[in-house]
Amino acid sequence: MSDWNAAVIDEFRANEGRVGGPFTGAPMVLIHHRGRKSGREHVNPLMYLPNETNGDVIYIFASKGGAPEHPDWYHNLVAAGTTTIERGAESYTVGVREVTGTERDELYDEQAGRYPGFAEYAQKTAGIRTIPVLELTRSAN
Repeated sequence: MSDWNAAVIDEFRANEGRVGGPFTGAPMVLIHHRGRKSGREHVNPLMYLPNETNGDVIYIFASKGGAPEHPDWYHNLVAAGTTTIERGAESYTVGVREVTGTERDELYDEQAGRYPGFAEYAQKTAGIRTIPVLELTRSAN
């Protein structure tokens, strides 16, 4: 884990999910996942888009800052189908579903409208890859 991610994770946990700097005011989540090859546990801080009608659903975006390849966490989550997240002061299990087609495009456009960095990431990846959108839904425990 990078020192930068570690600092964001520490700040998230110390402030019940709130992070400053470039993420001030943005909804943040910590995604736990296990490496498909290594078997090691990883945690990544990500911005998310809340579902406006269902508080148990959020959307995350595998932008990797506009890099030409998908992030490892994306492959790990899709392969696993479930994972644990930390959102605010809560930690819980979620199901993972990849969103495609028009639904994906509408969600990505909404995120890019709220946070213009996501529009820049899409421009960087145009013609190379489509940035995946994953729906995370709280599991009934």
